Amino acid sequence: MRLSKIRLELARDHDFPQGSPLHGYEMTVPLKPDGHIDDDAWRNARAQYRVRRFWQGEPDEHGHVVHKPGGAWAFHYDDTGDVDDDESTYRFADHLFRPGEYVSIREHEGRMRTYRIASITAA
Repeated sequence: MRLSKIRLELARDHDFPQGSPLHGYEMTVPLKPDGHIDDDAWRNARAQYRVRRFWQGEPDEHGHVVHKPGGAWAFHYDDTGDVDDDESTYRFADHLFRPGEYVSIREHEGRMRTYRIASITAA
């Protein structure tokens, strides 16, 4: 299993018309050769699937990328045991993770935001 570090940066939206490299996520997951998240590897190495949320002016949040019932992916932060506070991803299982592609995440407050895949490097 080879881990990849994926940097997601906020894409253009109403609050940030130019997008923002100062707002986003870095997640560490293994990718299959075709660019999909390797969910089979998750079953054997859950602790290695990590996420860091960075948002200018706020402390970073650190947690895990978790696989929910039904195949959905979410971000669960270590400082809260509340699964209702997880940030859900939109169809991560279907997305190809390649620089320049876009993904969506439903944040804590329920707002769906779009992020651009800024980079993918070996972890």
